[in-house]
Amino acid sequence: MQVYLVGGAVRDELLGIPVRERDWVVVGATPDEMLQAGYQPVGQDFPVYLHPKTREEYALARLERKVGPGYRGFVTEFSPTVTLEQDLLRRDLTINAMARGPGGELIDPYGGERDLRAHLLRHVSAAFSEDPVRVLRVARFAARFAALGFAIAPPTLALMRQLVASGEMAALVAERIWRELERALGGQRPERFFETLELCGALPIVLPELALMWASAGPAAEAARRLKAAAALSTEGAVRLAALTATLAPAQIVAFAARLRLPTEYSDLCALAARLGDPIGRADQLDAEGLLTLLEAADALRRPERFSRLLLVGEALAGSGATPWPPGAALRRALTCVAAVSVGSAGLTGLAGPEVGTALRAARLAALTKAGADPAP
Repeated sequence: MQVYLVGGAVRDELLGIPVRERDWVVVGATPDEMLQAGYQPVGQDFPVYLHPKTREEYALARLERKVGPGYRGFVTEFSPTVTLEQDLLRRDLTINAMARGPGGELIDPYGGERDLRAHLLRHVSAAFSEDPVRVLRVARFAARFAALGFAIAPPTLALMRQLVASGEMAALVAERIWRELERALGGQRPERFFETLELCGALPIVLPELALMWASAGPAAEAARRLKAAAALSTEGAVRLAALTATLAPAQIVAFAARLRLPTEYSDLCALAARLGDPIGRADQLDAEGLLTLLEAADALRRPERFSRLLLVGEALAGSGATPWPPGAALRRALTCVAAVSVGSAGLTGLAGPEVGTALRAARLAALTKAGADPAP
């Protein structure tokens, strides 16, 4: 049994960036031997195990053979005779097809280190065109490493276009698309994910709701601007996605969220940004009634953290560059003022039923009006 560190951990170490997780390949072992050594099986389609102490993933070296359409149309073959080089050959990009041996030596049969130095995203073999997920993965790596100057090798881009033309992209399930999109949103240059998918023709297939944004220079430039602005303000994927989708109609956002089965954190913020983005951008011009109504529409008192994210989206949409952003500052002051008014502080303890809500709102409106007439220093 020989164990090798593989994939992203080797790549990131060579790039000098923090290693997020470590994956291992085991050569010359059987499933029974892994179980006897205390490893816990977790793989459904192929043998992957968790280390009994570190809980890192260890996979038996394997081969894959294409037998049907889509990214699930593969038969996985594994045995103690599969070599490390054969296992690495099935990977997507050369920069992900390197390994470290037991002694720390670099094992690089397909030129990954060379392509790291050249800042190239290059496929390992022609088998790249068998798996449609790889189009999304290359787009994600293009977004992640754009700040380092990485580009897609022309032959790899040609294979991506070939994959799109084959119709294989239509077989991707929503969960797989969302997984790659979510990870791409966390990159330094998330707009490159969408630009890459547009470049190879995949965007209208996997993200049709967003495709029109990138269909021409004007909308594409504006969509990229919003996404860049959001990325500069927040590392949260929900903020970035909401800034991108804020120009969609509410029905489009509902359909988009349902199709990709977005987490509630994402779908709620996207819907709120599309509905309230315009009034938030004018909040510094609103009177007390307008500010209170906007806070109520955003459920700011009960969901202050989500409201803070919403203000970041609004700032990204505005792209004013002013610090602090005037509408955001106005809404934060208004929320602080409103939050300080409670049933007890307003002397409303003797009321009951709907009267409480009506009186509490009136007290909050009075506090906002007073704050507007006599602003805090």
